[in-house]
Amino acid sequence: MCLRRFLQEMGASAKGGRRRARAFRADARANTTVIFALAVIPIFGSVGAAVDYSRANNARTAMQSALDATALMISKQALDLQSTQVQTKARAYFDAMFNRPDIKGLRITFALQTNAPGDFTVLADGSGKIDTAFVKLLGVKQMPIRTTAQVRWGFRNLEVALALDNTGSMAQKNKIVELKAAVKLLLATLKTNSKVQDDTKIAIIPFNTVVNIGTAFKDKLWLAYGSGVTSANWTGCVADRDQPNDVKDTTPTGASSYFPAVNCGTLAQAIPLTSDWTALEGMVDTMTPNGTTNVTIGAMWAWSALTPSEPLTEGKAVRPDVEKVIILLTDGLNTQNRFTTTPSAIDARTAAVCANIKAANIKMYVVRVIEGNATLLSSCATSPNMYYDVQVSSQLKDVFASIAASLTGARLSK
Repeated sequence: MCLRRFLQEMGASAKGGRRRARAFRADARANTTVIFALAVIPIFGSVGAAVDYSRANNARTAMQSALDATALMISKQALDLQSTQVQTKARAYFDAMFNRPDIKGLRITFALQTNAPGDFTVLADGSGKIDTAFVKLLGVKQMPIRTTAQVRWGFRNLEVALALDNTGSMAQKNKIVELKAAVKLLLATLKTNSKVQDDTKIAIIPFNTVVNIGTAFKDKLWLAYGSGVTSANWTGCVADRDQPNDVKDTTPTGASSYFPAVNCGTLAQAIPLTSDWTALEGMVDTMTPNGTTNVTIGAMWAWSALTPSEPLTEGKAVRPDVEKVIILLTDGLNTQNRFTTTPSAIDARTAAVCANIKAANIKMYVVRVIEGNATLLSSCATSPNMYYDVQVSSQLKDVFASIAASLTGARLSK
């Protein structure tokens, strides 16, 4: 706060009071009452200054809060506004939140500064004065206040893979219905915040014990047929690769790294990275609960969807302007994979793939819906605040809205 001038003036007034008090003390004719009255002037000035300072500081805090909130809101629209519109729009936001008639001469300015393509800063400045209640007796009638805010807003290419549990238990307690609504809310938010064609791409990977990648891959060399499954009768599902490739995004180059082709029932077909929002929403509607749980394979194929190597090749190479994110949701314990039905053994594979994903600098959000190994799933998340333990399926929309906000949010830089 710009209080230096006020404090200097208050100090000068106090010094003047002390000089007058010394003059009266030197005059033997001054009586005790007068001497006491003059002696309390500096004390009164100090107490009054503290009260007025507190009032001014309270006003400044309120102004700072409104300025920060306004800058955050305007930053999300700034790319669509002309420079002359930024001030008008921002002032409307600010006035709706800030009502302090005690601040006189209020001056609020907002400006947009472009740092680089897709990277800019909203600059906000606020100033005014507040009338003093006590120290005006010392000649200081107003205290100046000022505050600033900066919001840096930038967008990078965003690639998000949703690994979604489609097991039979998702039919219970309205979970699949709420999940579909939550995913559509996430898609709508990311679509709204997409500023450039293809700057945001989404993949959706439904899973149970297997993943349905679709029969378009039936002639790929990295598919391993067997157990009565051929390219002619294959229905599009794949199981875990041989270990340790079952938890690695290694390019298939030999038999041990191929993907076992298996037949599947009603499991919805995965959709690779795309910015076709209509196709993504349509795919969500096809999800049908069936089968048992293998979290490892869901996470593994979500990872594959984010990289440029086979089998899914739509992902960009890792670079600073590309953010890669997995949102993993499950509602149950690991129960079966290609190798075993022992939950602890499958958990170990899930823990391994989560560690590998995070080591590849891919962020992981994890959502546990009512049931599941909380210790395992929370450890898969990149950080504690990226793990959500949902106890009622209706909370899923709020969770996905929170994730969407974190993927598209601005930040206060000052």
